[in-house]
Formats: sequence, C-alpha cells, structure tokens
Amino acid sequence: MVDWHLIKEMKPPTSQEEWETEFQKYQQFPEFKILNHDMTLAEFKFIWYMEYSHRMWGRFVGLAYILPAAYFWRKGWLSRGMKGRVLALCGLVCFQGLLGWYMVKSGLEEKPDSHDIPRVSQYRLAAHLGSALVLYCASLWTSLSLLLPQHKLPETRQLLWLRRCAHGTAGLVFLTALSGAFVAGLDAGLVYNSFPKMGESWVPEDLFTFSPVLKNVFENPTMVQFDHRILGITSVTAVTVLYFLSRRISLPRRTKMAAATLLALAYTQVGLGISTLLMYVPTPLAATHQSGSLALLSVALWLMSELRRVPK
Repeated sequence: MVDWHLIKEMKPPTSQEEWETEFQKYQQFPEFKILNHDMTLAEFKFIWYMEYSHRMWGRFVGLAYILPAAYFWRKGWLSRGMKGRVLALCGLVCFQGLLGWYMVKSGLEEKPDSHDIPRVSQYRLAAHLGSALVLYCASLWTSLSLLLPQHKLPETRQLLWLRRCAHGTAGLVFLTALSGAFVAGLDAGLVYNSFPKMGESWVPEDLFTFSPVLKNVFENPTMVQFDHRILGITSVTAVTVLYFLSRRISLPRRTKMAAATLLALAYTQVGLGISTLLMYVPTPLAATHQSGSLALLSVALWLMSELRRVPK
C-alpha cells in the first residue's frame, strides 16, 4: 500500500481493474523497480493484504481504546488521575498510527545516492516500535495497578535494592527489544551467523567502518548486531542476579512466581535469539523471538508491579 487514507483505504480492491490500478501505483516506487521487478499480481496481493491487515488491526486497537474511554468518561467512572492516563493512552494510540505511516513512507522514497536495497528507515522503524512498546507498557502498568492487590512489604534495605534492580532490569529489557528494530531494519541478523563468536573473533574488525564513529551504532549492521548481543547478554545476566536477590528475601508467593517466570523467559528468549541467528533468520523463528521480547518485558513489568511501594 503506497498511500494512506484513514477511511477510504478501509475498503480493499474488489475488481480486477482496481487491483491492476493498485499494482501500477506500486510499480512506480523503488521497492518494485529494484527489489521486486518480477513480482506477479498474485504476489503483490499477498504483501498488500499483509499491510492492509496491519493497518486495519491498528484501527481496531484505536477504537478499542477510544470508544470505551469515551463511554467511561461520560458515565463518570474515571477518577481525575485516571482521566489523565486515559487521555495520554488515547493520544499515544493516535500518534502511533501517524508514526506508522511516517515509517512506511520512508521505504517509498527515491534515494539516488544510496546503493542499498529499498527499505524503511531503521530510525523510523525503531521509533514506531518504541512508541508501540511505550503504549503497551503504559497500558499493562495501568491494568496491573488496577487489578492486582498491592503487597504491604516491609521497607528494608534489601527490598529497596531489589526494587531498584527490577527497575533497571526492565529498562534493559526494553532497550534490548528496541535495539531489535535496528537489527531488523538493517538485516543485521544476516551479517554474522555464528555464536558466541562473530565469525572467527569475539570483536569483529568492521565495527567502526563508518565515519563519524557514532554513525556505526545506528547504521553499521555489524555494530548493530554486536550491540544487540551485548544488550541481550547483559539483560539475561541482570535477570539472573535479580532472581537470586529475590531468593534472599521473604516475598509473597505471587512475587516469587513473577521472578521465576522472568528467569525462565529470559533464558528461553536467549535460546530463541541464538537459534534465529544460527538458522539465518527464518521469519517464523524471528517473529517468535520478537514475541518473546514482549513476553519478557511484560513479566518484568509484572515483577515491578509486585514490588511497588504501597502509598501511605
């Protein structure tokens, strides 16, 4: 889909003529000219429906936020603080839709100075994913705050350290998931398909091939994969330390369950990541790895919620 209309595009092409017109629009852009010049109409329909499904799902999610929020607001069921949260969440939903089109648009632009294959900007992809993760985390945190009764835990020094560690670990998991957008955007998973080394060395020689140096962090596929590995290893180490810290404190059963689940998911996610790399990034496995990052982030937030301070 090479254009964006909030209402008009909700109706897909139905006739052969409409499909031909849509296909001709796509043929004007670099992705077809350079990458998919031998694509058939049937193949075009497949990728068109993939994008269409994603956009329609986004509209459904938006309505699932906005309509109930408007109803609860009208009924007076929202507290003053909750009204602020609801407005922020609905605003994030709308922003996410606009950011999605801004991202897609980057893959349609002519880039005469580039020798790379046409692709969406990894910066915009990361922004779109980051915005989605923020929306998801804010929604989940709000839900946990409302649905799970808080534990009245003694405010000891050990608990304070555990709480700080849980916050830092959740931040690491979020950052690792976000770095995955740069891996996907640059096809960095196809650069070095070996583990634990990258090729024949622990630190590859082409980490700093771009100038200025900072450009390598976001645009050099080797550095992007290297960073994702380091973040993943750091995250699973932090989760392991967090788990053993939690074992030294008397905690409620539900909190212990959250810590144990986080540990199990962290090592599962590492296994998925390594398997995805060694198997040259098959789409089903890569999608499972991406879903695993969301599951891991969810449990990290659950543990944070379990450890949160009870207001006086």
